[in-house]
Amino acid sequence: MTDRFDCYYCRDNLHGKKYVKKEEKHVCTKCFDKLCANTCAECRRPIGADAKELHHKNRYWHEDCFRCAKCYKPLASEPFSARDDGKIMCGKCGSREDGNRCQGCYKVVMPGSQNVEYKNKVWHEECFTCFECKQPIRTQSFLAKGDDIYCAPCHEKKFAKKCFKCKQPITSGGISYQDQPWHSECFVCETCRKPLAGTRFTSHEDHVYCVDCYKTDVAKKCHGCKNPITGFGHGTNVVNYEGYAWHEYCFSCKKCSLSLANKRFVLNEEQIYCPDCAKKL
Repeated sequence: MTDRFDCYYCRDNLHGKKYVKKEEKHVCTKCFDKLCANTCAECRRPIGADAKELHHKNRYWHEDCFRCAKCYKPLASEPFSARDDGKIMCGKCGSREDGNRCQGCYKVVMPGSQNVEYKNKVWHEECFTCFECKQPIRTQSFLAKGDDIYCAPCHEKKFAKKCFKCKQPITSGGISYQDQPWHSECFVCETCRKPLAGTRFTSHEDHVYCVDCYKTDVAKKCHGCKNPITGFGHGTNVVNYEGYAWHEYCFSCKKCSLSLANKRFVLNEEQIYCPDCAKKL
């Protein structure tokens, strides 16, 4: 007599019939579909013994139900990704959904595409543009001002200090004089064009001069000694009166040589005298 080979649940004889082995139990297809089949995560129906079943991380699908949640592409034999919310997506839709978004157009930056990363942010290469001229930066150098990006020429034009002399931007170095910026090559004597950085110089009517040129071309001549009044060295104080100028040490009585700086004096025929000597004239 042949041993019985029955369904674990309904006890029907399974000899010559299709059955499923489930957890070491032999189950007829009818009982399997009713009592043992996994539920499809997509359609919520049982995955019968005759259906092809796919599973991923303790979840199950009919083969035809295993599709991208975005584009509905069948994924039984395709790469896919599982999102935290349970959705299954193809590689392309998953990248679009989860990938980095461009700071320029806010569209997804696809893996492998040309892009720019800066301060933990990403842009499409064509979206990484100068705030001023709107041209893509690409391989150029750039500078940031706050959250705005500038190509080097636009940053220079907009933010660099302008030379007091030539009015062009100062990109590096430079000289400051009377709170005004200058290019080193622009800070030269107005007359002889000699560079003045690190040398003695003076200014007159918005122009700068070396000492020699100032003495010969610009400085007033002392009415007493006829030498230039430069303001340098001995005799930096000047006395001015009725269009004439004197070194302070030259401003003395023509007759007795008494210094008249800060004292009363008399001008007679373009000469100065102390009051006593003026009475004797």
